[in-house]
Amino acid sequence: MRPLTLLGPQRHPTLVATFDRLEITGQVAAITAGWQEREAEVDEMREHLGRPVVDLMLHQRCEKAFASEPSLFQAHRQRQDRLRKMQWLYRYRLDFMIQPARELLTRTEDPEMLAAEQEAAIAALRRLDDEHLERIAAVHRDFDERIASQHLPGLEQQRAEIREILESSSALAIAGGHVAVLLNRLRLLGLMELAGDLPVIAWSAGAMALGGRIVLFHDSPPQGAGNAEVLDHGLGIFRDLLPLPHARRRLRLDDPFRVQLFARRFAPVRCVPLDEGDSISWDGDHWRPDTPAHILNPDGHLRRLEVA
Repeated sequence: MRPLTLLGPQRHPTLVATFDRLEITGQVAAITAGWQEREAEVDEMREHLGRPVVDLMLHQRCEKAFASEPSLFQAHRQRQDRLRKMQWLYRYRLDFMIQPARELLTRTEDPEMLAAEQEAAIAALRRLDDEHLERIAAVHRDFDERIASQHLPGLEQQRAEIREILESSSALAIAGGHVAVLLNRLRLLGLMELAGDLPVIAWSAGAMALGGRIVLFHDSPPQGAGNAEVLDHGLGIFRDLLPLPHARRRLRLDDPFRVQLFARRFAPVRCVPLDEGDSISWDGDHWRPDTPAHILNPDGHLRRLEVA
């Protein structure tokens, strides 16, 4: 597994400390596709790092590929339409299943009987999540088979240009933004395969996209039910952690019942809050906290992330 560092949000950037610690001095390839219309705005990153930064412009490159390959655009649009409908249906089922699980965790009578019912309710949520992911995987396989059978020189040209930039870069930085947009562009261009063994530093949605699954979460959204929902498979660069950017703003970490449900629902994956200033790294064998880091514990509280 390539050197990998996951950071909290970069509102007050800590990137330079990470690059200094990793002794990365050469050109940095940046991915800001999640910013969409603000994709090219990397001057602040360039100034902060004090290193050459080349934006790979994934969002713009995909738009060029779509414009030159109508069949690719059509297949992509059909896939996204189908995924949106599937997400609505999954969310509809989730609304009916998650509230009983939440309420059962707050009950105290007859602990032995209650424990079995709590676990059954959480297991039902896991099954719903897993079934949803299986259906999503089937949609992605169908899309991949459709484009694999086509000659797409426009897409291949974009990949070749990206490969050339990455070969002259010393690290890859993946920023946040709209996680679905970012993930789609990373996946379509086969970015992580092109990156080879380059060290990767990712934050916010960038950290989410690299994991085994994407989970959207917000306990108190302006609208909606506030239920954590599985959105898609991630790129699978790692599978044993679930990064939770902006966790202190989006999760009620002082509510032990919500923390417990979240941790137990996604176990055995460790759910790791990543807030400003947080940093964890993969050293080839273990995840190591570069700064004090925590995980959501199944007992409903936070505990320190230990090397494991």
